[in-house]
Amino acid sequence: MQKQNKKSFYLSLLLLAAFILWTVAVSLIDIQTIGPNGSSIGFASLNSFIHRLTGVNLFLYEITDCLSLIPLSCAFGFALLGLWQWIRRKSLVKVDRSILLLGIFYIAVMAAYIFFEFYAVNYRPILLEDVLEPSYPSSTTMLVLTVMSTTIMQLNSRISNPALRKIAVLAIAAFSAFMLIGRLLSGAHWFTDIIGGILLSAALVMLYATFVE
Repeated sequence: MQKQNKKSFYLSLLLLAAFILWTVAVSLIDIQTIGPNGSSIGFASLNSFIHRLTGVNLFLYEITDCLSLIPLSCAFGFALLGLWQWIRRKSLVKVDRSILLLGIFYIAVMAAYIFFEFYAVNYRPILLEDVLEPSYPSSTTMLVLTVMSTTIMQLNSRISNPALRKIAVLAIAAFSAFMLIGRLLSGAHWFTDIIGGILLSAALVMLYATFVE
């Protein structure tokens, strides 16, 4: 393993450890029944303080929900690219290595999402359609950060024009920042949900970078 790859690998392990510790802390520290329907929430004092500051903005929630189609479209686009290469080159092993790894990466992200749908750490601070939903880690945060970060990696190797590549990266970074801030300000997640989503996403992205670079 090359020196840069080792750094990415060790950083991914460090971030994963941080996510696990954060998850344990959210599960054990300052548990209070401040959520809807008397649901218990970790880091209750911090979460309730920030939630009171942001309030609830369902319009912003709907906007960020609709804009989630952008990372989903990016993922679908790379899936189509892989399929096209497979058909054209008549062999799965001849598909670009980074695309094959991206497929495995998407599966890992989906597995993490499914796991936390069944193992609920925290529940949303609001009821959507009168349903109490798991909210940790923020699935939208995970979707945006994992897909858009790996999209940047793909574009860096596929766009030869430096100016166009820089514009694309800046646009993706601005979009990702808007989605994270918008999700928090919508009031649909606790602050700890967003942090958990960031940590897990960063760990997965650095692990992908370890093998693709």
